[in-house]
Amino acid sequence: MNFFINEAHAQGAPANSDPFGFLIPMIVIFVGFYFLLIRPQQKRQKAHAELVKSLSAGDEVMTSGGLLAKVVSVNEHYASIEISKAVIIKIQKASISAVVPKGTIEAA
Repeated sequence: MNFFINEAHAQGAPANSDPFGFLIPMIVIFVGFYFLLIRPQQKRQKAHAELVKSLSAGDEVMTSGGLLAKVVSVNEHYASIEISKAVIIKIQKASISAVVPKGTIEAA
C-alpha cells in the first residue's frame, strides 16, 4: 500500500539558520502595540491633564461618576462643585472627566 502515499521523513534544521530571526517579528509586534495602544493612551492622559489644569470657577463639568455640576472653586488638588442649589461637594480634580458646554445643566 505504500505506492499510494509517500512516506514522510524528518528533515533536519538548515545549516545556516539565523539565531536572531525571531527578533524582527518581535520588533514589529512592539511597534504595532506602540502605535495601537501606548501612544493613544498617552494622548488621552495628556488631554485629561490639560483639562484638569484649565478648570476654573463657573465651568460646567461631568464627573467620572456621571454627575453634572458647576465648578464653584478650584485649588491645587480639589474642586468644589455645586450639584444642586446650595449643595456643594468637594471632589478630586482628576475625577472630572469632561467640561460640558454652558447651559447643559439647566437643559438636563
